[in-house]
Amino acid sequence: MQVVRDLDTLKQLPCRTVVTIGNFDGVHLGHREIFRRVVDKAHELKGTAAVVTFEPHPLRFLVPDKAPLRLNTPAEKVRLLAASCIDLLVVLNFTRQLAEMPAEDFVREILVGKLGVKHLIVGYDYAFGRNRQGNTDFLATQAELYNFTLEVLAPIRAEQQAHSSTVIRLALQEGRVADAIKTLGRNFTLDGEVVHGEGRGRKLGFPTANLVTQKEILPRDGVYAVKVKWREDYYDGVINIGKRPTFTDSAPTLEIHLLDFQNDLYGERLRIYFVDRLRNEQKFSSVEALQEAVVRDITRARELLADSQVVEYREYLGACRT
Repeated sequence: MQVVRDLDTLKQLPCRTVVTIGNFDGVHLGHREIFRRVVDKAHELKGTAAVVTFEPHPLRFLVPDKAPLRLNTPAEKVRLLAASCIDLLVVLNFTRQLAEMPAEDFVREILVGKLGVKHLIVGYDYAFGRNRQGNTDFLATQAELYNFTLEVLAPIRAEQQAHSSTVIRLALQEGRVADAIKTLGRNFTLDGEVVHGEGRGRKLGFPTANLVTQKEILPRDGVYAVKVKWREDYYDGVINIGKRPTFTDSAPTLEIHLLDFQNDLYGERLRIYFVDRLRNEQKFSSVEALQEAVVRDITRARELLADSQVVEYREYLGACRT
């Protein structure tokens, strides 16, 4: 996948380009259906499958106080889009100039002039441009004017609820990581580097790896059953998110205990796959009571994880066409 952050660096106009536009935060099942359709149409036209997105999120630029926390880091989103078999990813720097650009200028200068759009695919509620002028009715008139076709996809639903990034954020904020899987189509993940901690877990008999992550949004404080990827192998684990209230001087942490694992992980990178919530974070009356709770957590995690398999990101098409 070619990643372009400055359209002036494109050496030649893409061929018969099928384009979709959006933020695509979370890269959930609804987004995946859009990407599947983009790739299929590009294959049909023997053209280029292209995604146009923005960095930073437009709301972060326009109304920072109302901007949502991002489900993906920028690097993670690029990785997921590449796995979607997209040929060209255009990441537009969302500036004041772009925010004030009239929708008709965006179509003429970027979609037509820079990308040579032949077919445009958007979600049912998409709008762009100054004052969100670029809705689907507007795009229909532009498609006729510039001789490209427009396809508007209906919402993808599960249990009468449309898949959306907002639904995922709410589930995570409430600790419902199993529900988040239903909209993501895979486990919610975070990548982190193992750093030195205070060694309290080892003293309790349950050595933990302390993680530092670039993720903006995390599941609600508490204890979770997780799968952990280290290098190329997967392990069962229990993660605690929060302030460890039994120890009153503790700062917020991400602590992961890998079951039946002895290796030294300092400086290593781990990928955490959230499977289910075990309990709320709580303050115990003694270290012994905490130890007993951890034993129960591990026992319950073993039960939950015994039949659980990691759900990696998979595009409907399987391997990308060459």
